[in-house]
Amino acid sequence: MPLSTELRTQPTAKRGKGRLRAALLGGALVAAPAPTPAFAADPAPFELSGPGLNIMVERGKDSLPIAQVPSLAEGDRLTVKADLPEDQGAKYLLVSSFLRGATNPPPKDWISIAQSWKKKAKDNSLTLTVPKGARQMTLFLAPETGGAASTIVDVVRGKPGEFIRATQELNQASLDRSRLDAFMAAIRAQENSHPEFLRSVAPALARSLSMKLNDECLSKVVELQASCLLENKEQLVLADVHSSSIAETLIGTPTDLALQLSATREAGYGFYSPYIGVVRDVAKLFGAFSNPEFDYLPTLGIRRDENVSLLLNKAPSFAKPKSVLVVGMPAIEANSPPRLRSAARGPICVAGTGVGAGVVLPAEGAPLIYSTAYARNMTLELTAPNGETVEWPVQARADRGGYVVRSGDPLPAAFKGSLKGHLYGYWGFDRFEGPDFTLQAPGDGNWTIEGEAPTLVVGRDNGLTLTGQAPACVEGVTIRQGDGPPQSLGWKVQGDDRLALTLPLAERRPGDVKIEVKYQGVPTPSVIALKAYAQASRLDALSIHAGDGVALLSGQRLDQVAAVDLAGLGFAPGELVRDGSVDRLQLRASGNGGVPLKAGDQATARIRLKDGRSVTLPVTVAAARPRVTLLSRTITPGKTDGRPLILSGEELLPDDGRLVFSVRAGEGGAFRADDMLEVAAADGAPSVRLGSGKGLSLSGPDVMVATLDAAALAPASGALRFRLVRGVETGDWQPLVTLARLPHIDGVACEGAQCTIKGRDLFLIDAVDGVAVAQGFTGSSLSVPAPKGGKFPIRLRDAKDQTVELRAP
Repeated sequence: MPLSTELRTQPTAKRGKGRLRAALLGGALVAAPAPTPAFAADPAPFELSGPGLNIMVERGKDSLPIAQVPSLAEGDRLTVKADLPEDQGAKYLLVSSFLRGATNPPPKDWISIAQSWKKKAKDNSLTLTVPKGARQMTLFLAPETGGAASTIVDVVRGKPGEFIRATQELNQASLDRSRLDAFMAAIRAQENSHPEFLRSVAPALARSLSMKLNDECLSKVVELQASCLLENKEQLVLADVHSSSIAETLIGTPTDLALQLSATREAGYGFYSPYIGVVRDVAKLFGAFSNPEFDYLPTLGIRRDENVSLLLNKAPSFAKPKSVLVVGMPAIEANSPPRLRSAARGPICVAGTGVGAGVVLPAEGAPLIYSTAYARNMTLELTAPNGETVEWPVQARADRGGYVVRSGDPLPAAFKGSLKGHLYGYWGFDRFEGPDFTLQAPGDGNWTIEGEAPTLVVGRDNGLTLTGQAPACVEGVTIRQGDGPPQSLGWKVQGDDRLALTLPLAERRPGDVKIEVKYQGVPTPSVIALKAYAQASRLDALSIHAGDGVALLSGQRLDQVAAVDLAGLGFAPGELVRDGSVDRLQLRASGNGGVPLKAGDQATARIRLKDGRSVTLPVTVAAARPRVTLLSRTITPGKTDGRPLILSGEELLPDDGRLVFSVRAGEGGAFRADDMLEVAAADGAPSVRLGSGKGLSLSGPDVMVATLDAAALAPASGALRFRLVRGVETGDWQPLVTLARLPHIDGVACEGAQCTIKGRDLFLIDAVDGVAVAQGFTGSSLSVPAPKGGKFPIRLRDAKDQTVELRAP
């Protein structure tokens, strides 16, 4: 069920609890509409300045201002004084009360009263000792009237549980307000100094202080970013891990006064929504015991050193009912510092001469270290490998996302390489242990190659891992070859002592290469000398069949092969073909000699490369490839409606004709049922495979008859060849016939010594009776001399070494 629907359908008590929870989410959810009484005016934020307090806390021999005290303890001594202007007209009673439990009213001597307008310190201030068993402390500022003190005492002792809860929530709301103030102050400071950096600073502030950031603001022009980020500030504060709300436990208490004090506009227009829930909670509590004499007004305390400035969301009243200001104090409990965690993604560099000022220690998980003074005297302790230590003071910076070293003494000589860093200080009166960090300082040693030196190969990128001290302090890495300019390289830090590089050698030549690694603050780089080679040939296999004078070598970079020797027979490189990432190099026997190779023989081929290196490769001689012999051919021309050309012999296959040819298996061989004949043009055009039932028939065990329609090879022309295909093995290519495209002759007319040949596709004729036809001829008739023997000898462009004839009329 959607939240808004759920809230509307619940009973009044549960509905109120749901609204408070939604409000405490800081605008992430829209609260359901609440009934607003007629007397509820426009809501007021906590921005009305009230009176102040001066509070110091002593524990043992230590004394701290209240801003540095996250919690009180039994036996603590407090000095509390109202901070009022000299011309203060209204007289305020300063009342303190210790509380010990919701069902256990405090004794009367736990409640103390001072008259702030008196001159003597013993009369106008409170000197208190936290009694044993106390769990909470609340302060009140009440206008002096007859009986005011006794009325407050009776109320506190009558309902202590409500004041315990109210104090807890007011104290937490003050802490949340401190985060909001820190965020807004940082944004305004950045706007006044360098507004162009808000795009990077604002997200860091939001992460540090656990604030809600409107990302759309950062896409605006620089001048509008700050104002956009500070809009709807009531929605900025998000829940902290230490936050809680008594809205989770309060149900059924009066709501009229809550609405009067903290009515909110719906749909995200509330003021300080995290505090609205708190005010409603407290108002519900106070609403149960308000009377015509006094009205209890919640305050937020902004703590700076020993000063507590009170913020109100309603002007106090000095007429009946008079306003009693309620001030929440830290809980009386064991100290509970936050779990501060390191947010470093790797080692942190301590660069330069050893002065660490400005070094950032990323930390997360504790927004209050940025917005309060609870964490004090924070220090970074550095430990060298030999156990020697130094300490640097640090400062929390929300805009930098952690603690920043304020100033650092030069590091002793022992502080090189990886150093252990520990953050510590005090949380209130107690020791506060922060996270550990790994820091690094440049050492004196050079960078070296991890493991054995790799063979760098040009023509591709090469990976390289270096080892050395303080990779986090590396400022730059370059590659240089010869006298050429250096080229910057990217790198990745791996562990505490390694750099991972990618060397771009795709466009470089073989030769000496230098890698230079430069530290921050160190003028002389560390140089690693390497050598890059041309990529060596990768030899996968050499295949050769018994009786063959050709072999096939497969691998990579076979263009570097100069010669091959196999069993005394030399082979020279021939055609190189690249098949995907594999090279295939044809080798042809370059002379006679050598030992005849039989199927199954084991031999070793010695491959000599062009750079002088030699590589050996084992070879197993494969069985002889299938061989066939052409027996006979019969060519049948196609039918034509024009004057036919006369073909002579069995060497010319017209493009509309049919070829029937027979072949015989090699000596002692026989054909298999899956054997095929492949026919293709010599120029590498697509081939046709004839198989059993598809143009191929067995005439006997060793004879096959093939039928081929010339149209199956279209648009191929010229010399045709064929070979036997048996599984993955193929025989040698052998010449078959010449495929020729024929012109269409419509007729011939002669007058005297001249004749005219008419037809289509006459451009296929190369010459008629010795008279050449121009290339690209597009006419439909040719004028030629009359033939001497009654026939025109015609030479075709597809078969210039053969002649066809055309009869004259």
